[in-house]
Amino acid sequence: MELVIGSRGSKLALWQSEWVKARLEALDPKVSVRVEVIKTSGDVMRDVPLSAIGGQGAFTKEIELALLDRRVDIAVHSLKDLPTVIPEGLSIAATPEREDPRDALVLRASTDASNASLRNLPPGAVVGTSSLRRIAQLKHLRPNIQIKDLRGNVDTRLRKLDAGEFDAVILASAGLRRLGFAARIGAAIETDEMLPAVSQGALGVETRTDDAQTNALVSRLDHAPTRAAVLAERALLRSLGGGCQVPIAAHATLEGERLRLDGLVASLDGGEVMRDRFEGDARDAAAVGEALAVRMLGRGAATILAGMPTQIRES
Repeated sequence: MELVIGSRGSKLALWQSEWVKARLEALDPKVSVRVEVIKTSGDVMRDVPLSAIGGQGAFTKEIELALLDRRVDIAVHSLKDLPTVIPEGLSIAATPEREDPRDALVLRASTDASNASLRNLPPGAVVGTSSLRRIAQLKHLRPNIQIKDLRGNVDTRLRKLDAGEFDAVILASAGLRRLGFAARIGAAIETDEMLPAVSQGALGVETRTDDAQTNALVSRLDHAPTRAAVLAERALLRSLGGGCQVPIAAHATLEGERLRLDGLVASLDGGEVMRDRFEGDARDAAAVGEALAVRMLGRGAATILAGMPTQIRES
């Protein structure tokens, strides 16, 4: 039996796909898996704002089309890139155990990082990120620093940092760890200081719902606590009506059968930040996310979201 994984061509995407490939082949020695690179809109038009090229689906749409057309059998995504509404005929068959979901503060290689933290950055420090979620929280926490747009893959971003274009950059801890850059993490930013993106650090292994044989194998990679956490986070995002460009953040943790979900909605300038928490039964994780969304909308999140530019709110 041969299976084909559809993947973006970035180093991180290929690492993730090769990781899934190795585990599937270990589960069943009779299975052979190969990875096929598919270019997505988000990869081709790197300098174009995501809101102008399809928003959250810019890194996944072409791969999902290949899956529906049966050109590939499996799609491996960074789950934070995957829209909360999955195309008919597809489903997330597995969410493997999550890597560190926190954001990471990274300083230049020549800088002493022993006391690295957002609060210890000097006034006027130039921090690189292109994430509106991070920008909004940074502006709220540190209005006296400068934020400069930063795009490109992890290697490119680190190179620009070390070349002196920035004093620090913020990246996902998970991506740095997966690519072997854990030593570059000056400080993992705790979630009580900066909430991560919905599903950050988690993978989504997507398949066709009618492919019983593939689903039976892929589902063995699923990690139940991770699935519950990301179900709650994605339900919050979906119920708030936001895409990946809106400053919405979430982080869920489990203790036994109880699930605690923290959520955040912020204005683009960081002037308004709505943060709330809801706890419920992990066996009904989506309901926890939906309940928190209802409460946050009633407490003022609806007003914050309504003030977003249309192209960002709907991306």
